[in-house]
Amino acid sequence: MIRTRLMQLTDFVNTIGKDLKYRYGERVHKLTLHGDFSCPNRDGTLGKGGCTFCNVAAFSDESQSKLSIKQQLKLRRDEVENRASKYLAYFQAYTSTYAEISLLSSLYEQAVAESNIVGICVGTRPDCVSDDVLNLLSSYLMRGYEVWLELGLQSANDKTLKHINRGHQFSQYEKVTTKARARGIKVCTHLILGLPKESDRDYQQTLKQVLEVGVDGLKLHPLHVVRGALMEKSWNANRLTVLSLEQYSQSAVTLIQKTPIDVVYHRISATAKQSELLAPLWCEKRWPVQNRMCQLMSEQGGQGTLTL
Repeated sequence: MIRTRLMQLTDFVNTIGKDLKYRYGERVHKLTLHGDFSCPNRDGTLGKGGCTFCNVAAFSDESQSKLSIKQQLKLRRDEVENRASKYLAYFQAYTSTYAEISLLSSLYEQAVAESNIVGICVGTRPDCVSDDVLNLLSSYLMRGYEVWLELGLQSANDKTLKHINRGHQFSQYEKVTTKARARGIKVCTHLILGLPKESDRDYQQTLKQVLEVGVDGLKLHPLHVVRGALMEKSWNANRLTVLSLEQYSQSAVTLIQKTPIDVVYHRISATAKQSELLAPLWCEKRWPVQNRMCQLMSEQGGQGTLTL
């Protein structure tokens, strides 16, 4: 009997897993950490309530913040036991540069002090990355660690950013990205597809502007409507629509096709906790959308096959 090989995402996309395995000679896993940070768009510094789509509890384990960095790393390592022996410490929740430099240094240092940690990834906002933060991250590069700065941009359209109460403009993203990459820090940019009043033209314009600034990695997310977010009211009042699995798959595939092959994809979709998710319900599971995207790319072409 002839067995047909199942399509793999790495057949069509330059994924972070594929990139790390090539460079390190073995699998490297991200271990997500909660540094118990806040956000200037929630604590009143910039605004209150946060971005209209945001409820971090829908995507991260809030109970994790009560554990030390060492305890969190052990917990996450146990979850991926036998799947990797090298790891990236990923400060994911909220704004992981929004604290005094001394505290950031302490938290990051606790992470890299653990065995088999080969680098750190820091998720944050473009307006919360000072020169001091960049210098701190650069110091880990000089010590031989992998360093990724993950910036939540979501859209390059300033009108959209204002509408979703993002609290920053594209120019701030452009400035910090240029500074970070000049220091050798890799930048991974988060983009959301399906934001109110945006279409494929907007998604592709955002990608164009991000590529023009320069970027090392990308994360694509479908817009989620989750409990506790400001968007919940609009959803309940039938004033908000979300993308279907097919719409998202095709839009995301087009962006991937128009992305140069040297840019690394850290994520092509995302899920939310079932208990928190209101819409779209297909975001409860990872595989249906990934399988559909692989099917589309097998028919239409993978990363780098189209130009903007």
